[in-house]
Amino acid sequence: MTRIILLSFTLSAIAFLARSESPDTTATRSLDEIVVMGEKPQVKGADGIMIVDLPEIVKDKPVTNILEALGYLPGVTNNNGMIWLTGASDVTIILNGELTNMPLQNLYQLLYTTPVERLKNVEVMYTAPAKYHVSGAVINVVLKTPTPLDGLQGQIRAGYNQAHYGSYGGGLAATYAVGHWTFDLNYGLSRTKSWNHEETWSNHLFDGRRTIIEDNMRRIGRNWSNTIYASASWKTLKLTYNGQITSDYKTRSLSSGTLGNFTNSYRGEAPAGYHNIALRYTAPFGMSVGGDYTCYTEHRSQTLFKDTDYQLASESRQNIDRYHVYTDQEHQLGKWQLNYGAEFLHSKDHSSQFYHTDVTPDFDDTNYEDVASFYVGTQCSFGWGLSFNASAKGEYFHNKYHHNWNFIPQLGATYYKTPKSIFQLNLSTRRIYPLYWELHGGTNHINDYSTIVGNPTLRPYINYDAQLSYILKQKYVATLYLQYGDNASVQLPYQSPDALSLIYQTINTDYKRTIGLNLHVPFSVGLAWNATATANIFHQREKADRFHDISFDNSKWIFYGALNNTFRFSQNCPVSLSVDFSYISPSLQGIADLSALWRVDTGVKWTFGKKRCCELVLKTDDIFNRWSPTMTIIHAGQDYRMKVKDMTRNFKLTFIWRFNGFKLKDTNIIDTSRFGTSK
Repeated sequence: MTRIILLSFTLSAIAFLARSESPDTTATRSLDEIVVMGEKPQVKGADGIMIVDLPEIVKDKPVTNILEALGYLPGVTNNNGMIWLTGASDVTIILNGELTNMPLQNLYQLLYTTPVERLKNVEVMYTAPAKYHVSGAVINVVLKTPTPLDGLQGQIRAGYNQAHYGSYGGGLAATYAVGHWTFDLNYGLSRTKSWNHEETWSNHLFDGRRTIIEDNMRRIGRNWSNTIYASASWKTLKLTYNGQITSDYKTRSLSSGTLGNFTNSYRGEAPAGYHNIALRYTAPFGMSVGGDYTCYTEHRSQTLFKDTDYQLASESRQNIDRYHVYTDQEHQLGKWQLNYGAEFLHSKDHSSQFYHTDVTPDFDDTNYEDVASFYVGTQCSFGWGLSFNASAKGEYFHNKYHHNWNFIPQLGATYYKTPKSIFQLNLSTRRIYPLYWELHGGTNHINDYSTIVGNPTLRPYINYDAQLSYILKQKYVATLYLQYGDNASVQLPYQSPDALSLIYQTINTDYKRTIGLNLHVPFSVGLAWNATATANIFHQREKADRFHDISFDNSKWIFYGALNNTFRFSQNCPVSLSVDFSYISPSLQGIADLSALWRVDTGVKWTFGKKRCCELVLKTDDIFNRWSPTMTIIHAGQDYRMKVKDMTRNFKLTFIWRFNGFKLKDTNIIDTSRFGTSK
């Protein structure tokens, strides 16, 4: 619970009242200062949107960037850097309500390099208005805007992360405003070395008998990553560049088991590059127009050896050009706001895969994709407590495999008599598109037994979400939710009945349905202990009448709980301590059952220097290394188990120096990734 000093009175007025009651009293009375303590609202609601004062929530937490801070939002879970919003099938993160297209890994890298001090607030939208050109749930990160009086502001960051191997990096964030111009720069450089470990047992039924295939696999990866964000704004015209260049990319997997010892090596033959340039203009009469161009390139090679014997080699390339334009118009008609607009997205995906042997067929393919849409929406606030936004979008999707029309309605509503008791209802739909690489049907070999196979017949699917939230006293949140994925896709291992072969392939199921209740309860004990408890209980069901050549209907009740604690020794103490606990009961994914998980995270944050311009953060995630699941499949002749033994325990040390007060401007990102050849 965040506490602030609201008012501080001198006692001249009190002394005056005392003299009024006692005319004969002439002596001066000296009394202590009166301090009135109160609570700053954490969550507000309007138009179906939760507005969260995230800077106050995380001010004592051991977080240094926006990606880490988002994990403390009501209903949000940060699972090893992946952001999930409870009650939503998927969530898109945008900054300052602006839209560009960015792959997921680039988005998270940019959030990781963006200082938490830039935050103004965060808007959680289970149903994003259509004017954002995003369907479904959205987290809108609103950032501070500089003025010419601020001068040059920024911060420099350096950090080290020790997991199985050490990784390190740094970054610079700066902003400058002069006249009608605003300039923004965010640059991050990191050297990452990763390690993963899996043990698998496959009791494979083939040719009328069972064969047990055991495998112990370790994967080691490394790369250099450069993340760049730069923008220049003049009045209402804004030019933005987002980019990420990954170089020296190498991954090697070492596999030993029943079938022998395998070494599978991947390397980038050239730096993988993502580049996006966007232009946006907002007219004074309510119209906005914009567009962006995205270029993505990747070229990697693979070699597979059994002991010292050469097995195969391949080269994979992906070159994507994507063009996106949109226009929006708003009209204010009394209490009502009318908005409408259109957008068009065209992409060209030229991908290829060539094997140096005849083991697997090659492909060299170009896939064109077009998405066109038009929307109309409205929003209004009534004096008796109701505010809402509603929109309807018509969308046309086309590529060489599929084409279809979609109708996508959205509704978000808020009702309250007083801010202490708020109800919100959200209804949304969202179309999920498959990864570009999967649509080409390529094959990646893990070893002689396991392969990853693409699926040209993979179809986009639609998620339907509904949430009913109750916000009490602007801090306690209860959310009842329903998620339904029609023809939802899943990638899981499958033991082929025709050969000793384990196949990973993404396929469409009949549906995935989840219904649950999430509770978010912050509390505190004095000024020393500040905590937030989260409880989420839900029922999940996944069904497929045709999963390869079998069917499944898997369901389970699941519980997730977390307790985040922050301790301070005094109100102005520069040191804060955090201890966080998380647990999830046995869960499921498609035909597979997953084991229970738990973790304990700790951290210390120390601010020091002139005006506390320096910050040192020490953080240990998953101290006991228990946040890795065991996956079990025993159904319809399938008998498979995978135990993930990754090093999820890691130690982070981060130093930050801020100069000139450091407030900042806007960046913009969105979308989940469909890029990459290693899916």
